[in-house]
Amino acid sequence: MDRAEIDTRIRTLIEPFNKKGIAITDDSRFTDDLEFDSLTVMDFVAEIEDEFDIIITMNQQAEIENYGQLVDAVLKLADKG
Repeated sequence: MDRAEIDTRIRTLIEPFNKKGIAITDDSRFTDDLEFDSLTVMDFVAEIEDEFDIIITMNQQAEIENYGQLVDAVLKLADKG
């Protein structure tokens, strides 16, 4: 699975959480730009974990600040699976 495919799948997953329809770039920050609160982040992470059959630890989540970092993290974790 390549980065483009992961990006496409995550964009589909993020749609219901992106209430304001904000255009998402690799630099989009979840709490600042998309206004995700902690519960939304947890729900979104759970969706990603289910979709890709991976686990994103709390430490990994703390390091992910923007959309591009998330795609890269999922790519790395999915490759290990």
